[in-house]
Amino acid sequence: MTTDKPARTLKLNPGAPKKPADPFAPRRAPVRPPGPARAKSVSASAPKPPREPSPEFAPKRARSPDDRAERPRPPSASPRPQPRPPMQPHRPDLARVGNVRGEIRLNKRMADLGLCSRREADEWIARGWVLVNGEPAVMGMPVAPDARVEVLPQARHQQAGQVTILLHKPVGYVSGQPEDGHEAAATLIGAPSQWRGDARMPGDGRRFAPEHTRGLAPAGRLDIDSTGLLVLTQDGRVARTLIGENSGVEKEYLVRVQYAPNGPQGEGVVGQDVQAIFPPAQMALLRHGLSLDGQPLKPAQVDWQNPEQLRFVLVEGKKRQIRRMCEQVGLHVVGLKRIRIGGVLLGNLPVGQWRYLGGNERF
Repeated sequence: MTTDKPARTLKLNPGAPKKPADPFAPRRAPVRPPGPARAKSVSASAPKPPREPSPEFAPKRARSPDDRAERPRPPSASPRPQPRPPMQPHRPDLARVGNVRGEIRLNKRMADLGLCSRREADEWIARGWVLVNGEPAVMGMPVAPDARVEVLPQARHQQAGQVTILLHKPVGYVSGQPEDGHEAAATLIGAPSQWRGDARMPGDGRRFAPEHTRGLAPAGRLDIDSTGLLVLTQDGRVARTLIGENSGVEKEYLVRVQYAPNGPQGEGVVGQDVQAIFPPAQMALLRHGLSLDGQPLKPAQVDWQNPEQLRFVLVEGKKRQIRRMCEQVGLHVVGLKRIRIGGVLLGNLPVGQWRYLGGNERF
């Protein structure tokens, strides 16, 4: 006996009404009609073939000199400019010409004639303000002793605007560039420190201007521990007169001394009535017979002004000359003041103040 139930079949009723669709039910993707077969895509899990690195991002390796030589250079748009050879000045051979015919450089010739300094001469020549025998001069050219040297009015006009300043330098200022924390004396030049008596000189009538401090240089030194007359100038002629190779301008000093035969810190220092105990033979050495830096000094005028003060007149200006001279004869300088340079006196110019060199004053 069989107990199998007959299979149930699903009957469709085409005439039955359809149930309304649920608006919130998920939609099913439409079934695409069958079409031509498409190429299968490579699965993400399938191994990918190795990519060759781009030359741009390829790892760099050390190149040998052979590689550099073999590797061709890409053609550039324009060839690399070659360095220019240094320009040679257009001037004669001065070494051969000067010794044969007695010729010297033009700038030295102009300085010897008192026209200007060598530096000024070079500047004027470069600007075309100098003529030699009627022709424009050339930088570095040699000239004969009888050559006619002319300077154009432009140079004279520039030179007329240059100033020379007389300063009463205080102790603690250096004559030249600042050093060891000490200021240069030129920093004192300004309108507030100009001597009032300078404005009362009718012949000058010169007012201070900032350009008067440009290129202002000391014509001679005065050491940091000394005071007195210091000349600062823009004029090369003045500088050459005072510190040139053949300068013989007198400089006068007042020097207060002590007798210290064993040094200023040794025994036997005498500060009063030094004149009475100072040996006459040592005074003779001060006047002539001493040497500095292996060179004999020129004769000097040295006299007693009072029992503790000497008066020196020198025609040379070596570094700390008076102090070193005094040390050699057992004297110690405790004060030094310059009161005259040539024909120009310090006068009653106050310490730390300055004035212009007068038009009628000459060194």
